[in-house]
Amino acid sequence: MPRRQTQEADNPEPSPSPPASVPAPLSPQWAFVVQLRQGTALTPEGMQGRIEHIVSGQATTFSCLEEARAFMEQVLAEVRQKPP
Repeated sequence: MPRRQTQEADNPEPSPSPPASVPAPLSPQWAFVVQLRQGTALTPEGMQGRIEHIVSGQATTFSCLEEARAFMEQVLAEVRQKPP
């Protein structure tokens, strides 16, 4: 099986320096699973599916990106209010 070449092998120039600020960690408290309906349009108005908060198990269906975003905002507001 031929070995897959990496971009580094194709481009010997050094990669740019990482950004000065370190990104926030990926917390499971902020993790969601999004399942899109088959054939959904990948537009803000056309996205349809289901979203679930991993830690709490709260879930809802949505018929546009704004509904999914509002659900995440609601759940994360609750997460912020709970003591660690």
